[in-house]
Amino acid sequence: MKKRKRILLLCAAAALVLGTAACGAADPGAGQGTEPVESQAESDSPAGTKEVLAEIDDNMVSLNSGPQKNLVRIPTASGDVTYGNDTVSVDASNVKNGYVMVKYTGNVNKIKVQISKGDLTYTYDLNARDAYEVFPMSEGDGTYTVKVFENVTGKQYSQAFSQDVPVTLADEFEPFLYPNQYVNFSKESAAVQKAVQLATTAEDELGIVDAVYNYVIDNLTYDKEKAASVQSGYLPDVDKVLAAKKGICFDYAALMVSMLRSQDIPSKLVVGYTGDAYHAWVNVYINGVGWIDNYIYFDGTNWSLADPTFASAGGQSDSIKKYIGDGANYQQKYCY
Repeated sequence: MKKRKRILLLCAAAALVLGTAACGAADPGAGQGTEPVESQAESDSPAGTKEVLAEIDDNMVSLNSGPQKNLVRIPTASGDVTYGNDTVSVDASNVKNGYVMVKYTGNVNKIKVQISKGDLTYTYDLNARDAYEVFPMSEGDGTYTVKVFENVTGKQYSQAFSQDVPVTLADEFEPFLYPNQYVNFSKESAAVQKAVQLATTAEDELGIVDAVYNYVIDNLTYDKEKAASVQSGYLPDVDKVLAAKKGICFDYAALMVSMLRSQDIPSKLVVGYTGDAYHAWVNVYINGVGWIDNYIYFDGTNWSLADPTFASAGGQSDSIKKYIGDGANYQQKYCY
């Protein structure tokens, strides 16, 4: 398997710098990896039943010139391996590439998808109707449980479907090269075209990472108004963020990850905590070294931790760099 090398680039905004709750949220929730707050009448009923009621919160979460590349991978529901019932379809044909696709055709307005492995559960809104959405299998090989819930009232949900799905990845990087619901881009995306432009003058993958990182911190500003008003279920639109040149932590991270994945550079959108603030950042893997933590910039010899939102909002001051450079300030919870 081809070796790659990683640097950790962090992307978000925090109350520490801006005096607001990062990403407009204090803790994880819908679309950011939460479990149901309460399970009611949980049973061992078979897949496809509707006997399980759950209470699910709606809290938000808050890189020598080479050829141009546009290496966007396109998720497909090929129908080779499928599960489902009258209202739910799960296409698991390409789990080796690190994703599963889910479609709902029922008449309930609010739908949740939960993807669990071991003790870790990711919770998402399913927004499309009669069309597949893409969800990453980001916790490596093993058995995942895919559940779909229909809203009953308030935070009460009834389980509409459950299925265990065995996953053996083609390699560990697959989940972090494809678009998904959080990192949503296509070959036609303006963000992808900007990445192609930036990559044109880069000598190597490391140069691409550096170009993307510096473009983001130099051109985006943190949107405090948006952070204060963002609603549950918010998903970044990377092209709108690029056009507006501002956003919250989720936007920064999604934009950077989209740009890097389009250049065949494995990247993770990571959510977790900086102190008490919910935060989002980016892990990047580059050929030659591996996944390396706690870096901010490359001075020709050494790397330091990089967090684009902190760096841009803080004017790259020495105190901001010192905070960013301390890996103890970041506690990862989920990655996409």
